[in-house]
Amino acid sequence: QVQLVESGGGLVQAGGSLRLSCATSGGTFSTYGMGWFRQAPGKEREFVAAITWSGDSTYYANSVKGRFTISRDNAKNTVYLQMNSLKPEDTAVYYCNLAEGPYESSRRYWGQGTQVTVSS
Repeated sequence: QVQLVESGGGLVQAGGSLRLSCATSGGTFSTYGMGWFRQAPGKEREFVAAITWSGDSTYYANSVKGRFTISRDNAKNTVYLQMNSLKPEDTAVYYCNLAEGPYESSRRYWGQGTQVTVSS
């Protein structure tokens, strides 16, 4: 019912930039926050960034601080990830996530992912 669709991924050279978007659609839901995770081949999925819908608090993984910026449009339930100064180690499938609450038991929704490849 609730769907998240990522877009904006692609191939870019090191030092370049990309902006990812995640649009929501479908059934009724509430948004506590949205965020981005990524998973590289052979590695576990890791947290990248998140933003709350009330208070506009942002959180970043240490590996992307100063390079990535997360933002959101509350009215559209859409989240963005501006990625600058990209590095080869940023290569991964990036997944959008929406949480209805701050708890582990809160309902969550995931997108299908978008591939980001950074070449040297």
